[in-house]
Amino acid sequence: MVLHVRGQRCAGVPLGVSVGREIRRRARSAVPPLIFLLLFGYFIWSATQGDRGLRAYATRLEDLKAAQADLARADAEVAGWERRVAGLRANRLDPDALDERARAMLNLSDPGDIVVPYSQGKRLY
Repeated sequence: MVLHVRGQRCAGVPLGVSVGREIRRRARSAVPPLIFLLLFGYFIWSATQGDRGLRAYATRLEDLKAAQADLARADAEVAGWERRVAGLRANRLDPDALDERARAMLNLSDPGDIVVPYSQGKRLY
């Protein structure tokens, strides 16, 4: 950039015009890198904070672990019920399981049974 003394003209162009041209030229040359930096910043923000970013990925992993734990609990409960129901099937009736269920449903006990009370929150099944 050529500096001019105030009030002097350079090749017939007033000083204010040459400075204005220089500013416009530098502004035009700065626009493409600025646009690139803004796009780059947007993509970086989106990669970390967006709907499919790193934070969302971590949240989805936590949700997946919670769902897998729920599935394991449900599978264990199903397996327990299947074991209990298997003893009551007509083709293979387990007399002990039948006796246990009848007494539980009728709220009765055998005179030879030992009854151990437990609180309502600690049910056996």
